[in-house]
Order: sequence, then structure tokens, then C-alpha cells
Amino acid sequence: MSRLNFKLEATASGSRARAATFTTLHGEVQTPIFMPVGTQATVKNQTVESLKTAGSNVLLANTYHLLLRPGAEVMRKFDGIHKFMNWDRPVLTDSGGFQIFSLSHHREMNEKGARFLSYVDNRPIMLTPELSIDMQKAINSDIMMVLDQCIESNASHKDAKAAMELTHRWAKRSLEARGDSQQSMFGIVQGACYEDLRKQSADVLTNLRVNGEGFDGLAIGGLAVGETKSEREDFTAIATEMLPENLPRYLMGVGTPIDILEAVHRGVDMFDCIIPNQYAQRGVVFTSLGNFQMRRSVYKFSEEKLDPSCDCLTCTNYSRAYLHHLMKTDEPLGWHLLTLHNITFYHRLMREIRMNILNGTFLDFYNRKRKELVMSDEENPPTPMTPEKPYKKDKRLSLGDYEVHDSGRGFSSIRQKSSGEVMHSVNPPQEEARNLYVLPARIEERFNELDEVVIWDVGLGAAHNSMAVIHEFLDKDFTGKIRIVSFENDTDPLKLALRNAHHFPHLHHAAPHELLKNNKWVSPKGHIEWELFHGDFAHTFEGAPKPHVIFYDPFSIHTNVELWSEEAFARIFDYCRGNEVQLLNYSASTAVRATLLAVGFTVGYGPASGPKSTTTVAFNEATLAEKLGMTLLGEEWLKRWEKSDAKVARTLSKSDEKEFEEKIRRREQFSKSITRFIEK
Repeated sequence: MSRLNFKLEATASGSRARAATFTTLHGEVQTPIFMPVGTQATVKNQTVESLKTAGSNVLLANTYHLLLRPGAEVMRKFDGIHKFMNWDRPVLTDSGGFQIFSLSHHREMNEKGARFLSYVDNRPIMLTPELSIDMQKAINSDIMMVLDQCIESNASHKDAKAAMELTHRWAKRSLEARGDSQQSMFGIVQGACYEDLRKQSADVLTNLRVNGEGFDGLAIGGLAVGETKSEREDFTAIATEMLPENLPRYLMGVGTPIDILEAVHRGVDMFDCIIPNQYAQRGVVFTSLGNFQMRRSVYKFSEEKLDPSCDCLTCTNYSRAYLHHLMKTDEPLGWHLLTLHNITFYHRLMREIRMNILNGTFLDFYNRKRKELVMSDEENPPTPMTPEKPYKKDKRLSLGDYEVHDSGRGFSSIRQKSSGEVMHSVNPPQEEARNLYVLPARIEERFNELDEVVIWDVGLGAAHNSMAVIHEFLDKDFTGKIRIVSFENDTDPLKLALRNAHHFPHLHHAAPHELLKNNKWVSPKGHIEWELFHGDFAHTFEGAPKPHVIFYDPFSIHTNVELWSEEAFARIFDYCRGNEVQLLNYSASTAVRATLLAVGFTVGYGPASGPKSTTTVAFNEATLAEKLGMTLLGEEWLKRWEKSDAKVARTLSKSDEKEFEEKIRRREQFSKSITRFIEK
């Protein structure tokens, strides 16, 4: 029997969508429900009054952050978070599992728990299931989450199974630690993208009992951490099918309005995400007319209200022109007003979903709404992922042309002031460096033929890519040597990150300090060597050892045209002759891929990164692509390229375009002789 007195009121015809109610220590909750994220006992840039006005009923707070600051003693002094933040409605607390996952290499996992260094004062902390629950009891949240081991959704079956089983053991300890507290508790189903593991996890947690009591609800964890949108939807459906009908179901960390609608359709009841706030900070709002980017100049003279179908305080009182002005001038009021509207939009969407489930009209609503929710104010909208500079100035957070940028999602990056570009802006930087560059490089496989693997790190920045290699291989035993060669003409980004190392835990190591001091670092075992080449890459690379892997990570073509030109790629291609070289790049640009093809590279699809479903990987020898089993651009890409407005390199003159295009069409990878590579 759930402590929440969960009552399923209706299930939609032709769908798994559900409407239900349950009762917490601080009031009744109607589902489906969206819970704004108040990580540190506050939803960024909002007051409790504005949240209530928007329709918020349940907030999510984070145990990990509140444990570090203000701490359990403060929470107990105020009898919990409700009095502390003046919120008299339900609160759900996350356990800290995802934050442990985000620490990547900067934590030690074992059976007892997770050991890490506090970002507040650098003291070591062992976060155990017992400590997590004790802190949640001090917070006095209505719903506590068990401590779990989150893992990449694309992890191996073996690693996913081990993490799942550890999560089950920690779940039992969490239930035991609850004791006689009247707070409810949810278990977290893990298992990555493996159906057999998801079923096993659901079965174990559904049947787990301590002193005759089980969980009051079950969450679906381990999604929105690397899988594709279709995989997330498929495994959401798989998970909900295995969960009991008489308990609430919570999909953690998801998502956009369309993501939520799809998940409700598959049987989910509860959601949380920072997107309403995060997108608002970037000028993006969700409206009944589609998604608007309020920084666009089209709104400069608009007297219209933001959303004609919305009666929130933002839409009632302010014009699009004024909101555009606030965002262009980086006024905090703009962030506040757009967030208020976005949260209102989410809550209205949840109410409409619930009403249509109860009225038996959800399927029609779903089919109509899923089209509306993906509309935009541009035919081909740019992905709203360019974070803006912080409005609070701190001399420690700035050096030369660079500043520390807080993503608002638990990680920081370095931003170039003059261009506005942010290094690793979308995903946690170390996660992106590992998933986009280190893992796809397949470095250990290269040792089958090489005694030394030379990696070029083009664009040192804050050293995320190089340090990702070091963290990945420092404690591994392997035959051979890794030699990293970083190129950078301005080391201020790395110096700035080291000055603010509490924001950049990947730098908690001697290597970057020694690199700046001596231009070189060698691991204690001598199996990893890291060297720095000062100066413009285009003018220095021909003095470096020939690479086997290239992390091509300079600023974009808009900021650094020279490094994306046909000439630059042709010089790299010529210099690499004699080695089998793999070049990895974050771009999915048609023009970039075409330029690589034109100079002789064999080009394929790299892993997804943030909003991009693919990135780019190139090989100077097709045989290396074959050895690594890569999927190459095929006939379908060629057809899209023929119709593209970006068929040629930006640096080409009109007279060279025809010859450039013929080079693409003649590339061997598009011939029938290598159809085994062609995309399916």
C-alpha cells in the first residue's frame, strides 16, 4: 500500500496515458504533473509567489547540493525545506545519483557509496545511501529518491548490469535508512538501453520490502544521458509496461514539451527538467504558436503580447518588443519573465493533457498537439544553444578575452567574449569530450598495429579533450604510449579555468599546471606524454609529430574561417600521408563534410552531441574506416548535398565552385564498389 494513497482515475483509449491523484504530507497532487527544478531550494530567477502564480504545485530540490550548502544542520534548524524557502506545497528531493554521474572521473565508486571532493570547500565526502536519506530526512521532503548509480545509456550490457545491481543494493539500504519517517520514497529503475535489464530492475524494485514496506512510486532513471530521442521513447514505453499500475511513475530529467507529451502517451505520470528556465535564459519561449527566439530582430517593433492564448503575468503585461529589448540588453528581468511564461506553459500543457485523458479525448489531442509543439518562428530555426554572458561580474571569472560561463545545468564552460562562442556549451564538457572524441577514437584498438598513438588536440581551450584522454588511460595498463600534442595560440582559457578549478573538476590534476609551466607533462609510468605547441595551428602543425588521431575542436567557422577552409584541410591531409589518421569533429555541417571530401578524406558519421543527431569523422585512408567499422556518408547524403544551399566551402570563389562539386561527386566512397559502407 503506497503512503501516497495513489488513485488511478482514468487511462486514455488507444494510449497508455494516465490521470491520477495522490496525497503527500503537504497536499494533494494531480497527474500528469511537471515539477520545476529548484536545485538549491530555489528555482532560478523565480520567487515562490511567481511559481504559485504560474501553477506550480510540486518542486524538485537536490540532496547533493543542499548537503554541501547550507547543510543538514541548517535544514534541521528550520524543520526542513518548506519553512526554509517559504514553500508550503510538496517537494521531491533527488538523491544525488545524477550529480555523482556528472562528476565523471572525479569520484570514486564502491559498494559503500561515492567518494568525491566538495565543490564548496574541497573536503572529501563519502555519499552513501544512508547519508543521502539522512539528508533528505533533514530536508523533510515529501518524496525522497533512493541513491542510485546512473550510467551512460549506451554503456555495455556488463557495465549496465553491474550498475543496476549496485542500485538495487543501495535501494534496499535506502529503504532501511528511512526508518519510521512518514516521508514517501521512490525506487529508480536502471538498466540503460537493455530490455532484459529494465525488466529485471522493475521486478526487483517492485517486490523489494523492508519491514513489510516497499516503495511508494518508481522512477525511470538512466535516460536523457546519451541515447537518441527514439531510443528514449522506446525504453520509456518498455519501462512503463513493466511497472505496476498502482504506483506513480516518474521519468527523471525529461524534457521539452514534445518529450513530455510523448512520455505521457507511453504511461508516465511525473516529470522534472530545467529546460523552461534554461531556454528562457537564452531567449527561447514555448507558445501556442510555436517556439520563439526572442532575440530575433523580427520582434523589435512588435506590440503583440507574447502568446495570445496565455494569461500569465508576462503575456498580460508586456509586449514582444519589450521582452526582445530585455533579452538583447541581458537584463535579468527578461530571464525572469520568459521563465515565468515557460513554466506557465508547461503547467497549462499538463492540465490540458489531464483534462483530455479524463474526457476520453486524449488520442485526438495527442495527434494534434505533437505537431503544434514542434513549430517554430523560423522555417529552419537555429538550435537555441548559445548561452549568454553572466550579468554578475567577478574579476576571478574573467581573463583577457575569456570568461567563466555557468550553464545553469550543473557545469561551467569557458566563453570567448568577442565572439560569444562557448567551449563545450551543450553537454557537461568532460562528458562531451569523452563521448565525442576519446571513445570514438578507439585508441586501444590502434595499439594492435602501433607502439605509439599520437593525438592532435586542435584547440586546447580549457583542456577538456586532452584531460579526458589522461583520465581515461592514466590508471590503465596497456602496451604502448599515448602522445598528446595540443595546439593553442592563447592559453588564457586554461589559465582562467585553473584559477576557477572548483568550476572545472577535470583540472584537479598536476598535468595542466606542469603543461603551462614547462610546455610538457609525462605521466608517472611514462606511458602518456602531453606537449603544448604555442601559436596558430595553421602555422605550427607542420613541426609536430604526425598524428594518428585528430581532435579537431577549434572555434566555429563563423569565428575562425581559416581553420575550416579547403586549404587548411588539404594541408592537414598532405601532412598526414604515411599514417592512417582519424579526424573527429563536432560539426554536422554539410559544407564542412563536403570540404573534407573534396581534399581527399573519407567522411562518415560521428556520435550524437547535444541537439546534433550526428557529428563528423573523417579518415585519410578508407582502410582505417573499414577496420573501425564506421558508417560513411552514402548516396542519401549525396542526394541531400546536391539540393543543399551550402554545397561548397565558404572560402571558395565562384570560379572554383564547379571544380569543387565535381571532386565530391567523384569520391570513391559514393561508388558501388564500397556499398558496404553506405548508410542504411
